[in-house]
Amino acid sequence: EDPSLERHFKGHRDAVTSVDFSRTTKQLASGSMDSCLMIWSMKPQMRAYRFMGHKDAVLCVQFSPSGHLVASASRDKTVRLWIPSVKGESTVFKAHTATVRSVHFSSDGQSLVTASDDKTVKVWTVHRQKFLFSLNQHINWVRCARFSPDGRLIVSSSDDKTVKLWDKTSRECIHSFCEHGGFVNHVDFHPSGNCIAAGGTDSTVKLWDVRMNRLLQHYQGNSVVNSLSFHPSGNYLVTASSDSTLKILDLLEGRLLYTLHGHQGPATCVAFSRDGSLFASGSSDEQVMVWKTNFDAGDYGDVVKPQKYGSSVDGTHSTGQSEMDCGIHHKKTKTQDSGRTHEQQEEEINLANTLEHIMGQLDVLTQTVSILEQRLTLTEDKLKECLENQQKIIQNKTN
Repeated sequence: EDPSLERHFKGHRDAVTSVDFSRTTKQLASGSMDSCLMIWSMKPQMRAYRFMGHKDAVLCVQFSPSGHLVASASRDKTVRLWIPSVKGESTVFKAHTATVRSVHFSSDGQSLVTASDDKTVKVWTVHRQKFLFSLNQHINWVRCARFSPDGRLIVSSSDDKTVKLWDKTSRECIHSFCEHGGFVNHVDFHPSGNCIAAGGTDSTVKLWDVRMNRLLQHYQGNSVVNSLSFHPSGNYLVTASSDSTLKILDLLEGRLLYTLHGHQGPATCVAFSRDGSLFASGSSDEQVMVWKTNFDAGDYGDVVKPQKYGSSVDGTHSTGQSEMDCGIHHKKTKTQDSGRTHEQQEEEINLANTLEHIMGQLDVLTQTVSILEQRLTLTEDKLKECLENQQKIIQNKTN
């Protein structure tokens, strides 16, 4: 079956810039040039939340791994953290000196990485809401920054036409990929963490192995690539382009699978859900669309097909090299990889879930405390103001 349009969300009053699903796929967040963040429920007839707080366009939104927080990056030079339900309260992160284009949580939910027009990539702690350090080697606006799945690496893409790979611990740039012919709008890690994909104004999507630092695949399109997202299986990639289309690439076969026409304006953003069953897209037409993936279950079974790739840079066709094992292959079943009993595995899963739940609660507590602190400061300021006014009144009377 081909991908099909599942839902259609209207409510933004300007171009949609970013979309992201919560971990459970029950909610979808979107950001827009209208300065709002919206949270849509995937359950029919459930109302959407509109969060106001940013003073200018929201350019990127992302759910935390636990799903209890949403981060947003804005043209107002700030990053905000929101609790995606009740009153839509948020706390503010300030350290960038220009538009913040991208925000991304590490997979443990402890850190945030942001990219900005001030040419820096910054890393922050989520719980203490503190700025930690900057990575500054780009010489133009930084469009996008992402943590690797294991959190050890950061990748960033920029209008200086490079994609840079950083070591989070040493804070050094390990490698610069300079093969792009234009601004690099979007970059992300493959679920295996072994390769990255980037797309930009030269209408190409390129995949590199980050262990060998070499180009693996190269797809030539005919329109600017604004955004891309890997399917959780690692076998597919979806892109959003300025010609209003979404394209699904089969990374195993190295070819274009589908071109989807749904939007009436440039497609600005696209993201798969965490389980891969859906993907969402946003556009300058102010609409958010949710699509059913409809890939066969067989598409990620246990067989490893011989791998063919798209034409490489020099136009030659490379096939079946074994070093292309950068994780674009099929899932093994869980039980083969260890002698652990079923009960042990279930216990581990339960423990992991409990821990994740605790982390989620911590997120919310931290956030609440932070909001209370902000309110307290406001109250203190008001009180100070009242006292000062009283003093003035008293002085006027005595005069």
